[in-house]
This record gives sequence, structure tokens and C-alpha cells, in this order.
Amino acid sequence: MPKFNPKQMKDLERMLGLKTEQLNAVKVTIELQDKILVIDNPVVVKMLAQGQEVFSVMGSAREESKQQQKVEIKEEDVKFIMEQTGKSEKEAREALEKSNGDIAKAILALTEGENK
Repeated sequence: MPKFNPKQMKDLERMLGLKTEQLNAVKVTIELQDKILVIDNPVVVKMLAQGQEVFSVMGSAREESKQQQKVEIKEEDVKFIMEQTGKSEKEAREALEKSNGDIAKAILALTEGENK
């Protein structure tokens, strides 16, 4: 593979109409249907070519299952669900955890049986 020096790369970018910018990313997460790819300390380059943004991500990826991805449950969300449903804090928190932090789904899950 031929090696380019930085000046050659800049000249090539200018000729092709590319604009590049290296981003100071800490982590990149790509969510797929069945798993999550996580790249810690990646090298991320943003390119603008013909009006389109293109991101190049380099680094070692690790896989996580969707169940491993822990959702942060906020106290204000728990209180809101308690107010809306009349359920206990424990029930509201469990519903939020089961719905991966989705407030609407948690409320529906807690009130579904009451409306029948």
C-alpha cells in the first residue's frame, strides 16, 4: 500500500474537494438490531464531500448484547410515573427498567391491566 505524506494528502483532499476534520471522540456506539458495537478511544475523521458528511471510525470494537446496555433510570422519571399511575416507587422503577427507560412504555405497562 503506498504511503502518503501529510502534504500529499492535503493536496489530494483539495483536488477532490474534500474537507476533513479529526474529532476528539471518547467513544463510538453503533446499535445494530441484535447487538451493540462499542469502540473506546477511537480515531474519528469527519469528511465533507459533495455536500455529504462521512465519518470514518478506526479502533477496536467490542460487542455488547442489548441486555448488557444498562439504562440510567432518573429519579424524576420514577416520580413522574408514580404520579401518573399511582404505583409505588419500586413498581415504577421496575417498569422503567423493563422498558429500557421508555417512560411511555412503562406507564402503559403499569396501567394496561387497569383499563380492561
